[in-house]
Amino acid sequence: MLMLRPFLRTQIARSKIAFPREPFTYPTQQAGPVLARTRPCRPALGRALSGQSGPPTPGNDSPNPIDDATERANEEQDEKREAKKEAWRNTAWKMFEAAMTTGASIFILGCVGIGYTKYYKWNVLEKMENAFREGDPVLELAATGKEVPRAGEPTRLEVTKNQVDGDDKDYDRWIPRDEQEKIDKIVWGETKGRYHLLLGEKGTGKTSMLIDAMDKIQGEGCSMMEAHADLEVFRVRLGRCLDFEYHEDNIGSLFSIRGPRDAGAILDIERAFNKLEKVALRRRATIGKPLILIINSAHLIRDDGDGRDLLELIQQRAEQWAASNLATVIINSDKYWVFERLKQYATRMEVHQIRDLSKDRALQALRNYRMKYYGEKVQDSILEEVYDKIGGRLTFLNRVAKSEDMVAKCNLICEMEKIWFLNNCAILGEEMDDDVMDQQKYASTAMVLANALYKRYQEMDTKYDPKQGHILPSFPLHRARFIMTRSDFIRQHHDLSIFSIDSHAVVRADSVPMQRAFNEICSEPGFEDFLEATLDRIGGIESLGRTKELTFKDLWEGGKYRITTRNKKGEVEGEVEMETVAGKKDDDDDNGKDDD
Repeated sequence: MLMLRPFLRTQIARSKIAFPREPFTYPTQQAGPVLARTRPCRPALGRALSGQSGPPTPGNDSPNPIDDATERANEEQDEKREAKKEAWRNTAWKMFEAAMTTGASIFILGCVGIGYTKYYKWNVLEKMENAFREGDPVLELAATGKEVPRAGEPTRLEVTKNQVDGDDKDYDRWIPRDEQEKIDKIVWGETKGRYHLLLGEKGTGKTSMLIDAMDKIQGEGCSMMEAHADLEVFRVRLGRCLDFEYHEDNIGSLFSIRGPRDAGAILDIERAFNKLEKVALRRRATIGKPLILIINSAHLIRDDGDGRDLLELIQQRAEQWAASNLATVIINSDKYWVFERLKQYATRMEVHQIRDLSKDRALQALRNYRMKYYGEKVQDSILEEVYDKIGGRLTFLNRVAKSEDMVAKCNLICEMEKIWFLNNCAILGEEMDDDVMDQQKYASTAMVLANALYKRYQEMDTKYDPKQGHILPSFPLHRARFIMTRSDFIRQHHDLSIFSIDSHAVVRADSVPMQRAFNEICSEPGFEDFLEATLDRIGGIESLGRTKELTFKDLWEGGKYRITTRNKKGEVEGEVEMETVAGKKDDDDDNGKDDD
């Protein structure tokens, strides 16, 4: 053993002795019940090799290097296990801490997102409701264009004794009309359960009446927009009218969320109407009156697929809101095709035909306009002459009142209407080229109808009423198409403000100056023959296009053709011989030859 001690002190020997690969076990006995237990015998092996047997004796206190090495190895293993456990504890805690931080961040972000969404939706409805409160900037803009008096200026002044006595300071700049009271009730929300279409020629005062009604209530509960042919522009104008941004100001766009601009204009307009419906529900619960949405110049919408879809969308909403008394939609149009389109599905639509002013109202309007612009009191004879020339169209009366020489301005207006008609519908006569036949078809139909209206005007017993004024000749729409021999051109003439079509499908001249132009053109000497020659030339060109000409050249110089018919057996059953025959000469040609 003494010889083995230096060898056992080496590091390799200690490690192999301290950790045998297959430790053997031996039974041990403890106090109590006899239990056979096994445990490793690593210390016994160490003692055996070191020359020490059994447990250490009290007198043997010398240190054993093998035991110390074993204990240090065990301690190192324990330390490693504890280090691993501590590392796992730290990793698990960091994972838990990261998960809790992420969860808390997501929770806070979700709460903020939900809160912002709630606030944004509330703010959208609040802004849209603010668009229908008093002092709408859209109303201010429209009022400025229509010369509505501002705060502090006189508004609606009745004709009082001072006006009769000659005190012209208190003149009424607004002309009372028979339709004004009805329009006022609609705009004020007193007339419910209907949506309305205002139809009439341009310049008759439809928009002025609407703005007048809005001005009386300071625009409370009303909002007006101008239509446009482009749906994107219509969308923007509707958003400005309703103070609705179509969610373009939403902060969600910062996170690349799909926005409403990815959709079309029709879908955006539908979204705006959805929000408007919510505002109307809130308003009906608090105030009890429907909202008033005015769509001005609806005829500017194109008569194509997109335009018809837009009109259908507006009409559907107008029908629903009229049935539930949520909102009243007022559509203002100058053209008949809008009425034709809406008439197909209309159940709660009410049509208001706005015509020219009657004679007494027109004279009053002209007198007030002249007082407003020049502070001049015009003689009644001049007013009568002006009305005889231009009628009761408000736009003409306003232009005449602004001119220094009113009679000369009336003549200029009539001349401009005549030029406008001739520029679009002048006929070329028998000498026209065949390349312009399509345009001449369009122009000749207008001339034919204008001539028919002129003849009807000559046949009328009453052409002028002392109270109502001018009475223009007219035809039903189906009769006008029969006279024109075409059914499609009348709408194009109507769009050019040559003929007007009212809500009862009655066709007449667009205005008094236009009827005067018809009378002047059709009363010219030789007009009937010129028109007939144009129609003959159009018919000849169409005949050439439809006719196939067959020419036998052999017959030109006295040749003959013999045509025979045979039966199945080849026998001749009939025979026809063709030859040219000299035609009759005109008397003028014979007389000319005799003279020669």
